[in-house]
Amino acid sequence: MSGSSVLRGGQTPLAVRMRPISLEEVAGQRHLLRPGSPLVALADPARQTTGAVSVILWGPPGTGKTTLAQAIARSSGRRFVELSAVTAGVKDVREVMQAAMTQRDLYGQSTILFLDEIHRFTKAQQDALLPGVENGWVVLVAATTENPSFSVVSPLLSRSLLLTLEPLSDDDLGALLDRAVSDPRGFAGTIELDPAARAALVQLSSGDARRALTALEAAAAMAADAGDETPVVTAEQVAQAVDRALLRYDRQGDEHYDVISAFIKSIRGSDPDAAIHYLARMIEAGEDPRFIARRLVISAAEDIGMADPQALQVAVAAADAVAFIGMPEGRIPLAEATTYLATTAKSNAAYLAIDRAIADVRSGKAGRVPVHLRDGHYPGAKRLGHGKGYLYPHDAEPGVVEQQYLPDTLRGVRYYEPTAHGAERDVQARLAKLRRIIDGES
Repeated sequence: MSGSSVLRGGQTPLAVRMRPISLEEVAGQRHLLRPGSPLVALADPARQTTGAVSVILWGPPGTGKTTLAQAIARSSGRRFVELSAVTAGVKDVREVMQAAMTQRDLYGQSTILFLDEIHRFTKAQQDALLPGVENGWVVLVAATTENPSFSVVSPLLSRSLLLTLEPLSDDDLGALLDRAVSDPRGFAGTIELDPAARAALVQLSSGDARRALTALEAAAAMAADAGDETPVVTAEQVAQAVDRALLRYDRQGDEHYDVISAFIKSIRGSDPDAAIHYLARMIEAGEDPRFIARRLVISAAEDIGMADPQALQVAVAAADAVAFIGMPEGRIPLAEATTYLATTAKSNAAYLAIDRAIADVRSGKAGRVPVHLRDGHYPGAKRLGHGKGYLYPHDAEPGVVEQQYLPDTLRGVRYYEPTAHGAERDVQARLAKLRRIIDGES
């Protein structure tokens, strides 16, 4: 059989052909496939009536959620029904439940219902699953790429086991590629995979098995066009088939929050290289640049503050620039602001000050405004003594006077405690002198 005959002819995609027929063939996810684990018990044909617990499989695309469900179905001997939340509705779910009860009562056969992308079901649609799961009419195996804590209703979560799938390791992906080259369901040894090409496929796939096999299939088609008897897939052909690495990033999902968290923490930790890396990931994934700019403004005020007051101006200018010029050029002011914020002095003293003050206000420590600070301009204010005794700082030589500003209940409280970092070092020394004058200590 020539390489060309394997690579052409409108065949089923390689990723589908290479789906495991048993749990033993599944790449990765060893933490879920230990002896006695729920998935292994579910796949055991000897346990048709015991050990059947509904599960929710949560993980990134290409980690094997559908693969696990189908491998369980092939191994268990249970009746298997597959629905996609993209196309199915409550009517479809009820029909599956009715048929499952019939199979159980007449033939003693249990049913596995595999529901892909369960997060796309509405609350009402998910509620329709509850009777079948609770009464054991079906064993639900649901798959989702979104955090089930937010995307799956609580009653269904409480009746199911939540199993988390991890991206495949480099070794798992490498073994999967090798199997695809040699296995009769794959290329059956009609092609060869150059070691550099294998390494490139592993790197570019970022733990996604489907991505790795799809890229291999595309690169193999290019190799076949060379006309060699045994085509050799090269790194150059892989580069042509996959022009950039897959980014695991969902603007509504966990990765969105994880990457922006790492971005801000890298700025706070004064690591510009890490901060730029996470900025690049967000840009390449199509994150809203206005969202990034807003977080830079917050970071400038929260983590840098008075240590470098110019940082806030830089961040606001970057936000304005992005709104003005758009992308992709907007990446440049974002990068400038990111590196500026990451490398300048840091202080969260202003951030802590406002939070301490808010905490006191919320706990009832506000107190009344001192009489001499109250507005004395409205009718009757003078008669009440408002403004009486107020000392105008500009009339004093140093521009500061001894005077009480906080309410009596908070007299002597210190909210703002400047650090010795950056420009705040000078603020620290100046504020100490100011407070001594205001408090009458000098």
